[in-house]
Amino acid sequence: MKKIAALVLAAVMVFAMVACGGKGGNLTFTTGGDQGTYYGFGTVLAGKVSDKSKTNVTAITSGGSKANIEALQAGDAQLGFVQSDVGAYGYEGTRLFADSGKVDIFSTVAALYMEQVQIVTLNPNIKSVADLAGKNVSIGAAGSGVYFNAVDVLGAYGIDADTGINPTYQSFGDSVEALQDGKIDAAFVVAGAPTTAITSLAATRQVYLVSLDDAHIDQLIASSPYYSKNVIAKDAYNLPEDATTVAVAAVVIARNDVSNDDVYNFISTIYNIIPEITAAHAKGAELDLNFAASYGSVPYHPGAAKYFAEKGITVPTK
Repeated sequence: MKKIAALVLAAVMVFAMVACGGKGGNLTFTTGGDQGTYYGFGTVLAGKVSDKSKTNVTAITSGGSKANIEALQAGDAQLGFVQSDVGAYGYEGTRLFADSGKVDIFSTVAALYMEQVQIVTLNPNIKSVADLAGKNVSIGAAGSGVYFNAVDVLGAYGIDADTGINPTYQSFGDSVEALQDGKIDAAFVVAGAPTTAITSLAATRQVYLVSLDDAHIDQLIASSPYYSKNVIAKDAYNLPEDATTVAVAAVVIARNDVSNDDVYNFISTIYNIIPEITAAHAKGAELDLNFAASYGSVPYHPGAAKYFAEKGITVPTK
């Protein structure tokens, strides 16, 4: 009888090990500012992975995509969120990384959801990107991914980000405060909608999102193929109508030296409990395994590739 009980206990322990994934360590996950989607969603993901696998993940605030790549490079973090375009800049050593050079110590874990380029204003007379000419506009922190998104979008309409507008360089939270105080006319916010900073503003004021027209979207995608057309539903912020814009992907990256077990635990936990994650954060509803494997600019981590292979999906690795 004791022998049977021991065998049953051993089987239970083996099952538990399989369910929880392989052995795990402690990972720091850099996200973004506390008013953005990266931090809110990243905190949920970190909590779920820590609770349901042998890998402990701690999500922390950060300066966003570029800062997250730099934190991984410095060894201060093991996981980070990046915009798909910024990830490509870092890996290729262009734009944001033109001076410092390419960073190739990271790999892709998964593309999670789309991040919309949101141009928010309280002025109903600003209906087009062209209407931003000569206005006071926040275009993200200097040298940030948001800054280059603003440069791209404004440039598609023939507006120079340095001279065609009166630019300010502010975080999402600071941009919202400046809008409320009438110090700026509009702000670029690049994050998954609905975004905390804009939601907070919409709770007390009527907000508007500036739409892009199809001709300029096509022009932008032709020159910068990491963008895709995207529509933000009006109920995201109680808008008068849907807003048409462009978007990039929100991607989780990892240092190459993070163990395969830890990356496997991270991605397998997330995609095995999507309903539970969705109950905790709306972005969970956008998690899709095929989309997760769609980011082609930076090779995937072997731990992520292992999980995708189990699902019949092949992703590029180094």
